[in-house]
Amino acid sequence: MASGYLITGGLHLDGLMDTFDGIFAGKKKCLKAMKDSKVGSFGVQALVFITLIQIACILKIQNLIIFVLPICLFWGRFSNLFFIEKFKYMSYKKKSISHKKFWNGFKKESLISIIFLLIFITYQFVSITSQAILIKFLILILFGIFISYSIPNILGNKIGGFNGDACGASVVLVETAMLFMHAILL
Repeated sequence: MASGYLITGGLHLDGLMDTFDGIFAGKKKCLKAMKDSKVGSFGVQALVFITLIQIACILKIQNLIIFVLPICLFWGRFSNLFFIEKFKYMSYKKKSISHKKFWNGFKKESLISIIFLLIFITYQFVSITSQAILIKFLILILFGIFISYSIPNILGNKIGGFNGDACGASVVLVETAMLFMHAILL
């Protein structure tokens, strides 16, 4: 967990905290709360809760983390493709560059990710020897698709669009949900 925080500079966690502060500030004050450099109580609670869930999941998964973590990271980042496709960009800055400006549509933007996913699924189908493991694998794939779509959808509807903070929150929430499912099914 710490290595991920160091690599990203805590960017996604900051987005998580700002997004939760914004959601609980209400529609009218949402962007103002997200912009505020001070972290509010809901942001701190979200950080503590998510961190505790991630630690518990990692303790449960233990040695399999090397296989599980890349899958969780994939779905976390893939979720932002749904976010950008479905919602308008919201900014509290006067001059801001949106991902939408360079957006080529979901099909083109997700092509490489989908090819990677299909290769991974094919490899798993060939290498899985147990029917029980195959069922767990299929559940995790379907859950990954579902949660990668659902979380950005919920966040986008709550804040009325997307921005960098909400994208960071989506990454953290989807990764945590996937970690949690792996911990339950393993």
